[in-house]
Amino acid sequence: MFGKAGEDTWKAYIPFLNVYVMIQLSGKPTWWIALMLIPGINILVLWGIHIDFVKSYGKFGLAEQMLSILLPFVFFPMWGFDDKTKYLGKSNSPDFKETRKKELKKTPTREWTEAIIFAVVAATLIRTFFIEAYTIPTPSMERSLLVGDFLFVSKLNYGPRTPGTPIAFPFAHHTMPITGTKAYWEGLQLPYYRMPGLQKIQKGDVVVFNYPMDADAPYYRPVDKRENYIKRCQGTPGDTLSVVDGQVYVNGKPNPNPPGGQLDYKLQTSADLNPEVEKELNISYYDGHQFPFMTKESADKLKTYSNVTMLEPNISPKGEVAQTWPGDANHQWNADNYGPVIIPKKGWTVKLDSLNIPLYIRAIEVYEGNKVEQDGPNSLLINGVKTDSYTFKMDYYWMMGDNRHDSADSRFWGFVPEDHIVGKALFIWMSWDDAGSFLGKIRWSRLFRGIN
Repeated sequence: MFGKAGEDTWKAYIPFLNVYVMIQLSGKPTWWIALMLIPGINILVLWGIHIDFVKSYGKFGLAEQMLSILLPFVFFPMWGFDDKTKYLGKSNSPDFKETRKKELKKTPTREWTEAIIFAVVAATLIRTFFIEAYTIPTPSMERSLLVGDFLFVSKLNYGPRTPGTPIAFPFAHHTMPITGTKAYWEGLQLPYYRMPGLQKIQKGDVVVFNYPMDADAPYYRPVDKRENYIKRCQGTPGDTLSVVDGQVYVNGKPNPNPPGGQLDYKLQTSADLNPEVEKELNISYYDGHQFPFMTKESADKLKTYSNVTMLEPNISPKGEVAQTWPGDANHQWNADNYGPVIIPKKGWTVKLDSLNIPLYIRAIEVYEGNKVEQDGPNSLLINGVKTDSYTFKMDYYWMMGDNRHDSADSRFWGFVPEDHIVGKALFIWMSWDDAGSFLGKIRWSRLFRGIN
């Protein structure tokens, strides 16, 4: 294609020089080359350069322009060797645009149709590879994040994940509105692949991920169509994690408690609390819970009130058994005294025995796609081969809600595989309080607040 425009063809093989030549041939400003140095922005810029470049060769159709974005390594050579494809001039020049406008008179219907299609495709690409909006539906992250907070979630931080189920209805995650039917077709499933990201997941990050248990009945959803959950990462691959009296420990050291995290408290008073005090201290009462929920800061302040006779965290003591994961005879834990567990790491070989098989069998079978049968207390049949060890193919993470006593998290369903990671929560762009007054629905103080 360079040769057809009178440029040396060897320039196509030199990174950045080839982009510079495309900018020159399409008539875009030369300073666009500087935008190629900005991570994230450079992908959008390159798409724009590709579109204007192929317009200079008469590729005005929406399908041709999308192919120049999605499969340039296929169609650039094909158009380069196609005798019918000619260089027409700089597509961004005023003369070119005026000539093109005279040659092609679009009906209003065609203009609207092309605009809508392009907008849908562009929005889908942005949601898939860059940034996506997310809403907090439950109180599991309070009071760090509130029900009704609207977030932007970055796909770039941990690396965009290519779609595993590419044929799906735009803007519908897994279920069609109104009809309630599947919004995707399972006939085409692509292998997991994640592009390079800006960072690795760190302990303390607020992460959106696909709910691992949606792999089971009744949904049996593909990985990228499982329900979106949001929790805080408490453990990364290779960590040893435990919970002691409500405090998370990682590798023997206490993890910093999340800002705004809360527990439920045992409360006794000599007289009813003033509702204004409860509102001021953000004390919450959730359906099905006997005790009030609050942050440590609120609890410390509440203790100073004269009518409070007793206030202490409602911690389940060690040895008291509650329904937690994996729930077998050797792991009789509760939400406040849990573990220890070793979080699997890619390449880590674990020696299997009766104590850890319940912890890792789901990851081996469901998340890493092996056929597994129990073959005695200390070994498994993996893909028909008897073995007493296993080497993990993926990294795994431990996610917990900041509202520790009202959160369905890794304590109840286990590890989150790396292929389930969606992105990092960046900031709150809107916050809506359904319980607020007509003029107080918007929580103005939370708008455009970063997430700690």
